[in-house]
Amino acid sequence: MSLDSLFQPFQVKTLKLPNRVVMAPMTRSFSPGGVPTAKVADYYRRRAEAAVGLIISEGTVVNRPSASNDPAVPRFWGEDALAAWKQVIDGVHAAGGVMAPQLWHVGAARNRRSNWVAPGPVDSPSGLSSPGKQFGEPMTDAAIADTIAAFAQAALDAKRLGFDAIELHGAHGYLIDQFFWDGTNARTDRFGGTLVQRGQFAAEILRAVRAAVGPDYPVIIRLSQWKQQDFTARIAKTPQEMEAWLRPLADAGADIFHCSQRRFWEPEFDGSDLNFAGWAKKLIGKPTITVGSVGLTGEFIAAFGGESSQPASLDELLRRLDRGDFDLVAVGRALINDPQWVQKIRDGRQGELLDFSPAALGTLF
Repeated sequence: MSLDSLFQPFQVKTLKLPNRVVMAPMTRSFSPGGVPTAKVADYYRRRAEAAVGLIISEGTVVNRPSASNDPAVPRFWGEDALAAWKQVIDGVHAAGGVMAPQLWHVGAARNRRSNWVAPGPVDSPSGLSSPGKQFGEPMTDAAIADTIAAFAQAALDAKRLGFDAIELHGAHGYLIDQFFWDGTNARTDRFGGTLVQRGQFAAEILRAVRAAVGPDYPVIIRLSQWKQQDFTARIAKTPQEMEAWLRPLADAGADIFHCSQRRFWEPEFDGSDLNFAGWAKKLIGKPTITVGSVGLTGEFIAAFGGESSQPASLDELLRRLDRGDFDLVAVGRALINDPQWVQKIRDGRQGELLDFSPAALGTLF
């Protein structure tokens, strides 16, 4: 199929992209003490040099004691970490790239590959790490207010440093998603109850971020139905529930919905082949990013279990993009060990595409 749609420019507010390819946020854990190194800066610069339209950083944690579950995950607070992120964005811009940091709080989701425990009480809506599994105490009103303020401050710092947009991590069973999910949110105050009420935490973060960065600065939010705690979990079981979930987020300031699936081609609801990003765009009218096993066989959860993947056809992705189902396409594993993936696709050099091995997770290519 024609690649024309994949290499059309795109703009929303001040965000101007040369093509529709987004580097998906992927946790790398190469920032000792939470401070990105020169190797991290070079990692992102190489993608900018190689025609990635929008780079979204690995998850970078906001200023809360328990926001991280890995000491080598970068911070987006503190003079040392912010100075390092300034070097990252300056390098990306010098290479002609566009970048957004992903702002993150893990909540009660722990890192199963690490025994490290963050200081301070764990933030979570109801003291649950998964349905029925106690992991601390529910967040107080003061903790919620402080967390909302921490996201807003990080967004303001991103704008000040020169980043082109920000993304909020509201997916995959982390803190914002723990509020969305009735399996981990049993609150009886205004942050719990109905789907709309469970979305109030995210909506208040979005409103605070929007107030901090102003009306024209692009704000992305990443969402998922599935959770790392339960791959079959669903926030919205019908299109009507999805609209009730997403509409308040758009009203609160979200410009783009980054709709995470494990496999982008899987339909979201019976009776239509639209995926999550397709339904979100249809229901809300905001631009969407699709993601999930783009360009490779297999999917990323299996990669952490040791499964390798090979390059896969983009025909189905292009068919949906041509149809207007979504606006942008996030590529994850294919870009981890192949910074030139976009150029190879653009130039018809598919024979040069690399297989993905889980061993690539141990190196910043």
